[in-house]
Amino acid sequence: MNFVNSENPQDERRRHERSRLIIDVFFDGADLTGVASTKDISAGGLYMNTQAEIPEGAVLTLRIPLEGRDLVCNGEVVYSNPGRGVGVNFQGLPDDDRGFLERALAGR
Repeated sequence: MNFVNSENPQDERRRHERSRLIIDVFFDGADLTGVASTKDISAGGLYMNTQAEIPEGAVLTLRIPLEGRDLVCNGEVVYSNPGRGVGVNFQGLPDDDRGFLERALAGR
């Protein structure tokens, strides 16, 4: 196996290729509600810029407006950089929504 730009295989945890796409994402969690902007997005998750302090393990409901359609799904925060942003893995994204997202990102 060849892991380019990686010191060891564990450094690269992403399973989906990311696309640089900046759009507003609406999020809602236990004590959190807000709007953040994405830095990048893939069929598996996204990174969103937010000053909100959202801890790792938090589960959010996300609404992602994309090409005239709102994708709504849950996401788990897997990386938190307090005051800057969070990395979120999608949870339970239906296959048809995942396919739509993949097609929309492939066209960019």
